[in-house]
Amino acid sequence: MRSILSNSAASGRTIATGLVVAALVATLAAVLLPVQLFGETASAATNTVAYDDDGGGTVNTRYGPLTAMDRDFVRKVRLAGLWELPAGRQAQERGTTAAVRTAGDHLVAGHTELDRRSIEAGRALGIQLANQPTPQQQGWLAQMSAAQGDDFPPVFAELLRRAHGKVFGLVAMVRDQTQNSMVRALANRANTVVLDHITVLEKTGRVDFHTLHSS
Repeated sequence: MRSILSNSAASGRTIATGLVVAALVATLAAVLLPVQLFGETASAATNTVAYDDDGGGTVNTRYGPLTAMDRDFVRKVRLAGLWELPAGRQAQERGTTAAVRTAGDHLVAGHTELDRRSIEAGRALGIQLANQPTPQQQGWLAQMSAAQGDDFPPVFAELLRRAHGKVFGLVAMVRDQTQNSMVRALANRANTVVLDHITVLEKTGRVDFHTLHSS
């Protein structure tokens, strides 16, 4: 009888142990499956966000180390203001709905502030900044200028929403990785402003999500 009870207890412990192991394996699989579905490693997801390396390496400043990524971020904030400010003014003046004009108000207010902050950061950190939009940005402004009447809102919303979506990833990466206090402060504010702009642009109802990331 003791032998039977002992064997029964051992069998029970074996089953219990097996169940625990199975549960742990299932949990691990559930955690790892999304990673494997979207790439070989979790770090692969960060590879979709890139910055332009100016070849200047990392330099020390009174605000902390300044990397190529930091410099590119400050330059891109400045460049954003150079075309998104006039784009916002066009929306204020030419918007055919209150939502489009409101989006214009937010663009003008947000990029006026970020433009000032990026110029201050550029001066303090010795980063040379642009004084005019890139040829591509000038082309976007030309597209908006050429759009007449009801054609303006979708052109405006699509171009600005796509641009903000692309820079949003860079803002997050800089905020996560920078060791420079001035760049971090700019990234903090840019994160809030860019998210606000994404939100008001979507509220215009003229953003086509099916084509948003097609180019």
